[in-house]
Amino acid sequence: SRTPTDTQTWVPVYSQRLDDLLSPGCFKDAADLVIERNTACKPKPDPSTLVFGKQFSDHMLTITWSEKDGWEAPQIKPFQNLSLHPASSALHYSIELFEGMKAFRGVDNHIRLFRPMLNMARMHRSADRSCLPLFDKGELLECIRKLVEVDQEWVPYSQDASLYLRPTFIGIEPSLGVSRPGRAMIFVILGPVGPYFATGSFNPVSLLADPSFVRAWQGGVGAYKMGGNYGPTIAVQNEAVKRGCQQVLWLYGEQEEITEVGTMNLFIYWTNEKGERELVTPPLDGIILPGVTRQSLLDLARDWGEFKVTERSVVMKELLEALDAGRILEVFGAGTACVVCPVGSLLYKGEMHQIPTMQNGPDLAKRFHKELTDIQVSALKVRGNREELLYPEVISCVFFFCLTSLFLTAD
Repeated sequence: SRTPTDTQTWVPVYSQRLDDLLSPGCFKDAADLVIERNTACKPKPDPSTLVFGKQFSDHMLTITWSEKDGWEAPQIKPFQNLSLHPASSALHYSIELFEGMKAFRGVDNHIRLFRPMLNMARMHRSADRSCLPLFDKGELLECIRKLVEVDQEWVPYSQDASLYLRPTFIGIEPSLGVSRPGRAMIFVILGPVGPYFATGSFNPVSLLADPSFVRAWQGGVGAYKMGGNYGPTIAVQNEAVKRGCQQVLWLYGEQEEITEVGTMNLFIYWTNEKGERELVTPPLDGIILPGVTRQSLLDLARDWGEFKVTERSVVMKELLEALDAGRILEVFGAGTACVVCPVGSLLYKGEMHQIPTMQNGPDLAKRFHKELTDIQVSALKVRGNREELLYPEVISCVFFFCLTSLFLTAD
């Protein structure tokens, strides 16, 4: 087994007070935000026709930094193309990172972000690893909140759709030298989205598990949300489609450890060798992205206290043996874009293995999906320290951060 790395320090962020994360830092104060309204706003699309990542709102947020002058005042302005020097370091050496988060229109018509400070914390860590300038997480989140408030009508009036937020951080140093950039830019764009997968939100997907392909490795950057972790996977995804599969199950090392599925974290619900019902997911050991949805499912499962919850490595041999023994109950992926996605089959070394996820309901995957989406649209009260809390802190009359045990704690 591998030794966990400092990526596990991500976990304590969940218990931090909001005030602790809003302390002054090097980031330009959100109070200096300049807003330029778009005078040619586009019509809003029908939520039932949305395709992931194809449509964008009327405004965007940009914040530039230079080694000489530091952070400039953040700007919300009409959505537009960026103007970059051809030698910008992001274009040549992938000095960049991104985040993915969602805003939801609740059943009460209020708009909320789901656990946004976890995204800010992960973005901050990715910036440090990318040699991009650090920023104040709370101030950046306030700028993002303002952007969503400006474009609030782009948050779909639908329980099946949401507004996807894509914060991005790029090096824009106009130099071909391989070094820390002296100039950088944060920009945030928004777009309404429906289900991530073409098959729909809750139809099972088939996976290709080919040990000749590797997504991440020890000592690399698999635990950080950088574009360089995603672009090279497209060819493997295309190969999966050629072989009749929809997604890739990423394996690692001689033991063929199971790591992630597509761009999602992986969960296995089974009866373990001791006869216990157990939910297992790979640990945050340096090659697994610390997903917000991943942590949320773990938090829910531990709060229920109905079965064992374990973060540990699982190898292909172990999975196949459990499958042959009839101990596998459900396998599913989890992520911001898809929430929860059940797995129905697995192609490994030329043999298609059927996963009984759908035959078992899938009771757990559906329960996770319903409870998490109910929380996101505020149809469910969440227990925070065993108290019924839903709106412990109002941010504005039109926009809320949910600050409970499944979001942030403000008390």
